[in-house]
Amino acid sequence: MNIRCETLQDHSAITEVKVLAFGQENEARLVEEIRRSDRYIPELSLVAEVENIVVGYILFSYIDLVDTETLQVLGLAPVAVRPEFQRKGIGSALVEAGLKIADTKKEAIVIVLGHPQFYNRFGFQPSVNYQITSPFPVPEDVFMVKPLKSYQQKYRGKVVYPPAFETV
Repeated sequence: MNIRCETLQDHSAITEVKVLAFGQENEARLVEEIRRSDRYIPELSLVAEVENIVVGYILFSYIDLVDTETLQVLGLAPVAVRPEFQRKGIGSALVEAGLKIADTKKEAIVIVLGHPQFYNRFGFQPSVNYQITSPFPVPEDVFMVKPLKSYQQKYRGKVVYPPAFETV
């Protein structure tokens, strides 16, 4: 398996992976919207290849954390793996690669809405532990935060997603 940054030539394969993984096009539209925005981070839009075929994808993009000041933080969404390649460690490898790049870029935290059983193993914890609140009503254990090396206590408040996320 090879993990690398996406290229323009990967876009149709990435769309196919997301549609197959999620059974709908909402996540594909989300990524297209983020790519066209100032929230897109090319170094954190990653594909996983097996024998030169894109089988997985992950995107970390900027979202806002609003308290007494507004801070940009990373949101992890989506992560997708072709169904026939799921449960083979590809999604985990994408998460680990993205977190490593985010740390290198001196980002402070990553926020995700997802399955605790999957994300806890990477150090994600309920956001309420960090005084960070979700913008929508969800169980506390599914809205999670992963502090990175540059994390500071000032990162607290309410998460505000950019308009691109309204398509999901």
